[in-house]
Amino acid sequence: MCSVLFRQKKYEEVRMNQISRKFPALLLVFVCFQCNLDLNSGIPAYYNPSPYDLSLSASFPEIPIPADNPLTNEGVTLGRMLFFDPILSRDSTQSCGSCHMQRFAFSDSLKFSLGIQKMKGSRNGMPIFNCAWSENLFWDGRSLGLENQALAPVENPIEMHESWRNAVRKLERSDLYPQLFSAAFGKEGIDKYLVAKALAQFERTLISEDSKYDRALRDEETFTKQELRGLNLFFTEKADCFHCHGNILFTDLTFHNIGLDSVSTDYGLENYSGRRRDRGKFKTPTLRNLLFTAPYMHDGRFSTLEEVVDFYSEGVERSPTIDPLMKNVARGGVHLTVREKKDLIAFLLTLTDSTFIIDPKFSNPFLQEKGD
Repeated sequence: MCSVLFRQKKYEEVRMNQISRKFPALLLVFVCFQCNLDLNSGIPAYYNPSPYDLSLSASFPEIPIPADNPLTNEGVTLGRMLFFDPILSRDSTQSCGSCHMQRFAFSDSLKFSLGIQKMKGSRNGMPIFNCAWSENLFWDGRSLGLENQALAPVENPIEMHESWRNAVRKLERSDLYPQLFSAAFGKEGIDKYLVAKALAQFERTLISEDSKYDRALRDEETFTKQELRGLNLFFTEKADCFHCHGNILFTDLTFHNIGLDSVSTDYGLENYSGRRRDRGKFKTPTLRNLLFTAPYMHDGRFSTLEEVVDFYSEGVERSPTIDPLMKNVARGGVHLTVREKKDLIAFLLTLTDSTFIIDPKFSNPFLQEKGD
C-alpha cells in the first residue's frame, strides 16, 4: 500500500510540473478559484463556465446534449484530464486512454483489451469517437448514455479494479482536481457522478468528420473510379452494407446477429436484455476510420479488412437469431468477385480521417512535448 501511495504522490508531482508548462493559464484559474470561494457554500463567488463550441458539418445530425450536463470548456478540459489520468485505477497505472488510444481512433490494437496488471478482457475495445449519438454503449448495450457508461470501468475488476469511494478520495487529495471540479460544476466536493459527467463531456467532443468521403460530400475532393465502384457496391444490394451502415455515421447504432457463428458463446445483447431472441447480437460499430481500428468484430477475430470482406462474401453462418437483413445467409454471403472486394475496400478507406488521430485537442495532456 505504501508503494502505491508513494507512486501516486510522485505521479501527482510530475503531472503538476507538466500542467504548469503546458497550461499556465489554467493554473492561474485554479488560484483565482481558491481565492474567490464563498466560505459558507464552497461555491466559487464568480462561477461562469464558458460554452464549448462544438461545430459540426451540415451533413451530421445535431448532438443530443443532456440538460443537466451541457458542454463547457471547463467540463471538457476536466474530462480530458480524467480520461488520460490513471488516478482512477487502483494502482494508478490504467486510464480510459490505456484502452482507447488516439492513434487508433480511440480504440485498441489488441484482440482483447488489457486492464489493470495486464489482465485480459473478453472483448475488443470499441472505438469511442462519434459516440455522442449513441444511447446504448458497450458491445452489448448494457449502459444507457455516456454518463452511465463512464461509471462502469472504474469498478470493473479487470479494467481499473478500484472502488469509487477510493477513486474520489484520491481526486479530493489531489492538488489539481478540486479546483478543476469547482471550475467545471460550480460546487464544492467531488463525487462519481461529476466524474462521469466530465468524462462524458470530453467524449462527446470526439467527432471525426474530415475523411475523404466527407470532403467529397462538400465538393472539396473527388473519388477515384475504383472508389466510386466500391461506393456503388456499398450502397446497393450487391454488397448489402448500407442497411446497417448507410447513414453519415456509418452505423445504425443498434444491434444485430450478423452470422459470425452458428452457435453463440458470447450472448451479447441477451446478457443485458434477458431476451433469448437477442442472443449473439452486438452493437453495430462505425465503419469510419477502419484503417486505425483493427482488429475487427466484438472478439477481434479478424485482423484485416480483407478478412472482414471475405466473411461477408462467403463466411456467414446461420443461427437461430441471425438478423433478417442477412438474407444471403443460405449462400454463405453476398459472393463478391476479387475485383469487387478490392473496390469495396478502396471505398471503405475513404472513411479515414487522418487529422482526427493527431488533433491536439484530443491528445493526452500529461504527455511531455518534444524537448520538455
